[in-house]
Amino acid sequence: MTANFDLRDIQARPVAVSVPSLPAHAVPSFGAAPAYGRIARERRFAPRPVTFYATIGKRVLDVALVMMALPVVVPVVALLALIVALSGGNPIYVQDRVGLGGRTFRMFKLRTMVRDADARLAEHLASNPTARAEWNLRQKLTHDPRITAFGSFLRRSSLDELPQLFNVLRGDMSLVGPRPMMVTQRNQYPGTAYYRLRPGLTGPWQIGARHLTTFADRSIFDDQYESRHGLVYDLVILLRTVRVVATGTGC
Repeated sequence: MTANFDLRDIQARPVAVSVPSLPAHAVPSFGAAPAYGRIARERRFAPRPVTFYATIGKRVLDVALVMMALPVVVPVVALLALIVALSGGNPIYVQDRVGLGGRTFRMFKLRTMVRDADARLAEHLASNPTARAEWNLRQKLTHDPRITAFGSFLRRSSLDELPQLFNVLRGDMSLVGPRPMMVTQRNQYPGTAYYRLRPGLTGPWQIGARHLTTFADRSIFDDQYESRHGLVYDLVILLRTVRVVATGTGC
């Protein structure tokens, strides 16, 4: 089932990025957040006019590239899934994510976390104020106790994302676009560009300063992508993604 809601409800929200203020004792050790919030307030990216590439060409490119990759991807995913399964549990992790127009879809990933990940996270955040501050700000943890040893390798190499190629084939996602948003994060997202685009396997945020940005800052990357996206820009992002994967700087 897919959940639908009125996009006008989102567009009625103010498009502003706010970085929460933290008490002096709760400032995380990973350093202060960069000034992306200021950039977001001072700069706006105008949506690009609808083009043939945006309406038809991008989807054709997605399907063509995925079909060419499947003969290699399928056996690799099967092998990795077998290794993950040896630790117990389902090797494929399925989670609801927000897609085009605010509809939800089931996104596939190789499991990189322990089976009791939610309970492990709640316990860690309750006992570690610095981790809680980091989670509230970025919705990510630099040192995440839920990730297994093999899962850490999968994340660094971005191999855990390979099953999302099947989401691309189904039309839930595109090869290039905004980072797929969790349903629980929808109220924290300050922009609107995300809802006009298919989430991407890769994108400007994924190859950019994702380790240094807050969750709200992702709307800046999405606005910029919407204003610039086209065939050449997508190909550039795909090539840069290859470099990120090759150097193992994923997360």
